[in-house]
Amino acid sequence: QVRLVESGGGLVQAGGSLRLSCSSSGRTVDFYALAWFRQAPGDERQEVATIWPNTGGTDYVDAVKGRFTISNDNAKNTVYLQMNSLKPEDTAVYYCAAAASVDDYLSAAWGSWGQGTQVTVSS
Repeated sequence: QVRLVESGGGLVQAGGSLRLSCSSSGRTVDFYALAWFRQAPGDERQEVATIWPNTGGTDYVDAVKGRFTISNDNAKNTVYLQMNSLKPEDTAVYYCAAAASVDDYLSAAWGSWGQGTQVTVSS
């Protein structure tokens, strides 16, 4: 079982920046896709950004396009989420997740999850 560990969360004022890191105990190139999700109290978990480590392709939910950037360093087996121009509505617990295959990804079967890191944006 691959272990994912997030770090980098914290408290920041609106307009500020944070960079989240997700360290994998396995090789990130072995995954079909890696993603950052977030969940605010009372809300459903939302997929925020996705990266396909073997192609470098990325995708974002509309709410974060132009502000967030997902990237990965296959040599370090780490995925990052650079978050700029943060807004209070970005406040949530952020999780990284990995899908082992295209079938898992298409069926939203994210087999590996981190424990989450809290991001709080004050107004």
